Amino acid sequence: MVVSGLAQYFAVPPYGFWPLSLVGVALFVLAVRGVRWRRAARLGLVGGLSFFVPLLVWLTPVHVVAWLALAGVQALFFVPLGVGVALVARLPYAPVWIAGVWVLQELARGRFPLDGFTWGRLAFSQSDSPFTGLAAIGGAPLVSFVVAFAGALLAYGRLAWRQDRGRGVVAGFAAGAVALTVCGLVVPRASGGDEKTVAVIQGNVPQRGLNPLGQRKAVLGNHVRQMHRLAADVRAGRLERPDLVVLPENSSDIDPFGDSDAYAAIDGGVRDLGVPTLVGAVVRNAEGGPENRAIVWDPRTGPGTHYAKRHLVPFGEYMPFRSVVSLAFGDYTALVPRDLVPGTRSPVLRLGETNVGAVYCFEIAYDALVRDAAAGGEVLAVLTNNATYGGTPQPEQQLAMTRLRAVEHARPIAIAATSGISAIIDADGRILDRSTEFTADIEVRRVRAGADATLATRLGGAPEWVLAALGAGAIAVALAREIARRRGGGEDRDAAPEEGAEEAERS
Repeated sequence: MVVSGLAQYFAVPPYGFWPLSLVGVALFVLAVRGVRWRRAARLGLVGGLSFFVPLLVWLTPVHVVAWLALAGVQALFFVPLGVGVALVARLPYAPVWIAGVWVLQELARGRFPLDGFTWGRLAFSQSDSPFTGLAAIGGAPLVSFVVAFAGALLAYGRLAWRQDRGRGVVAGFAAGAVALTVCGLVVPRASGGDEKTVAVIQGNVPQRGLNPLGQRKAVLGNHVRQMHRLAADVRAGRLERPDLVVLPENSSDIDPFGDSDAYAAIDGGVRDLGVPTLVGAVVRNAEGGPENRAIVWDPRTGPGTHYAKRHLVPFGEYMPFRSVVSLAFGDYTALVPRDLVPGTRSPVLRLGETNVGAVYCFEIAYDALVRDAAAGGEVLAVLTNNATYGGTPQPEQQLAMTRLRAVEHARPIAIAATSGISAIIDADGRILDRSTEFTADIEVRRVRAGADATLATRLGGAPEWVLAALGAGAIAVALAREIARRRGGGEDRDAAPEEGAEEAERS
């Protein structure tokens, strides 16, 4: 089971060998199939820990306790996953139900606790695989379902071969896997709209580590200098004049509405550019609470409408159970001295002639938030600050998620990061330009804006609920059959694992 977790880990960036996701699922299925539910639970926990502990190592700059605690909480979801897979593995057409159980686990993990955490979904390892195109039909949940289904087919194909059921059975499983792959490759993409020239500015931060934004004026100054540099390059004809410019989250950690110098610096940069600019800033709202905002800054009229980040990161942007955490971990709460306030506004903003859907940092991992932005936006803008996690796998993992979202909603995406990775991605998920970390950078690219909504955008959250319901229904049927069998005095199949299951557990 440890190998199962590690296989899933090496399927995601920075390694990104996507076929290992199928191998990881197959090994998981082989390990829990035919064993007692208690053993399936233990094996699920081992698999979860061996996946999430290395996956979330990028949290160590925050605190080792934060890393291990989050990895442990996420691994707990693999306990019912192990039990559920063990139960439905006894049903006919088991690979379908196994895939549904996997989506059910991802649905629960994305909502609980504290509004959930979606890192590590199977879909997020598939930003550049034959299954990527399926995101345009049923979103990330359908991609996860198909990857889990293909992995389960792989497991049952191996069992059929070892149990000498004939090559015809194995050929049938192989044909199913090939059919899934072909479906992903031939999915029709939504047609594009007008061409837009998008610019992304990465100003960089003065230092690496936990508090690279401690020098707030220096960070703002870095980004303003890059604004003037872009304006000069446009005037000199070295770069194409953009239709819109995107600055990252925390490009101004100083409230420009409360600090005249910060306001003047940003306004001067935008006026020099001469085009609408999306500026990431921490701003006090009318009630005095801090918000993480994407502000539309016009070169003529100045700051206008805005979007404030809705999904705040617990223990990063607000501190749940502050008094308890303070008692248990001393000065850890000092890392989050103030709780940000979640926004309530629409993420769709008008920049000049373009509707832009704004997504803030970790929001890219949450289906509904990205879908809201894509439903009204022709171009998506992801404003992020990964400076704390620089040099870890986190920026690469977030980039992979963003590529999948571009395909899911057929929208080009501009990622603006304070220190990297910034990128411009077209609606097919191809990276047109990207920065290196901890450098100042300017990216300007022409993209085809999104026009028609994909089926995934129109269906909303329905595919996830339907696929998860398949898993939940299969578990209910398996439990009902088990209860009926035991009442009828049937043989205890849990006491005698099926042939080949013990060997699979050891592997």
